[in-house]
Formats: sequence, structure tokens, C-alpha cells
Amino acid sequence: MIGAAILQPVVALLAWTMVMWLWMYALRVPAIMRLPKDADPDADRGWTGAKLDELLPREIQWKAHNYNHLHEAPTLFYAVALVLAIIGQGDGLNATIAWIYVGLRVAHSIWQATVNRVMVRFALFLLSSLALIALIVHAAMAVFGWY
Repeated sequence: MIGAAILQPVVALLAWTMVMWLWMYALRVPAIMRLPKDADPDADRGWTGAKLDELLPREIQWKAHNYNHLHEAPTLFYAVALVLAIIGQGDGLNATIAWIYVGLRVAHSIWQATVNRVMVRFALFLLSSLALIALIVHAAMAVFGWY
């Protein structure tokens, strides 16, 4: 299949998202179970992430925040990668940029889930966004014939 190399980093980021999902729940569920029991048996009904931010240690919630982040900008990555693969432009430089994007997102995840210093996290996000922009520009150039 022409342009299919870019599908490897797509699948890698999908798999990484599930790693973060497992990490999040492996820590979050036991933390919820350790919360003090209220007299009200329905005290936990309808909790949101914001409510859990109030109740759980921030280090546990960082995993959940990152899991949510993996459903934001990466959705654009999935779309542009599929476009590039379909039009036969998913090999070579674009595949390399896609791997760089995935590596930066994994680094962002690990940083956010462990240390979570905002400026380093922002730098990783910025660099990954630049890689994503490059892929979008390459797709636009190919689709609209701007090269």
C-alpha cells in the first residue's frame, strides 16, 4: 500500500493512549476506593473529573488529564495521517514527522503524568504542534496542488 508507513505511528499513538488509560485507572480506582465513606450511599453518583480533581491527589489526576489531552490535538494527527496515507504521501519525510510527533506526545504524557512542570510540558506540546502543523501543511500542499 502506497503511503502506508504513516499508519505505523498512528497505531503507536493509539496504543499509547490505551497505556495511559490503563495507568490512569490502575491508580484512580484504588484512590477512589480509599476515599472516606460518607453516610450518604449515593455520594459518588454523577461525579465528574472536576469533582475528582477536588477529591483525589493531583499526582493521580495528572494521568487522567493526560488521557484527556490524548483525545484533543491527536485527533487532528489521526485525520491528517489518514489523508496523507490515502493520497500516497504517508511515506518518507511525512512518516518521519509523524514518528517525531508520536515521540513528543509520549514524552509529553510521561512528563505530565510524573513531574508535570508546566513550562517543560508546554515546550513538548509546542514542538509536537509544530510537527502536526508541518503534516497539515504537507497535506494541504498535496491536496490543493500547491507544490
